[in-house]
Amino acid sequence: MTLAELKKDQKARIKKINLENPNMIRLMILGLVEDAEIGFISASLGGDPIEFDLYGSAISLRKSEAQEFQVEII
Repeated sequence: MTLAELKKDQKARIKKINLENPNMIRLMILGLVEDAEIGFISASLGGDPIEFDLYGSAISLRKSEAQEFQVEII
């Protein structure tokens, strides 16, 4: 399952990150790292971008970016 597949009020733990995408380093600096807990907040009408709760702060990702993170529901 990827971050892009989370539904409202679901929480997940990041298990794997596609490091072949150069944009992932920027997101990892912001705290999106393996074993981080992240929660789905909302998505725009078209489903892109998606808003998540990470360490008590809201962060928005493009759907294409969210698909680069493999997660497990907690």
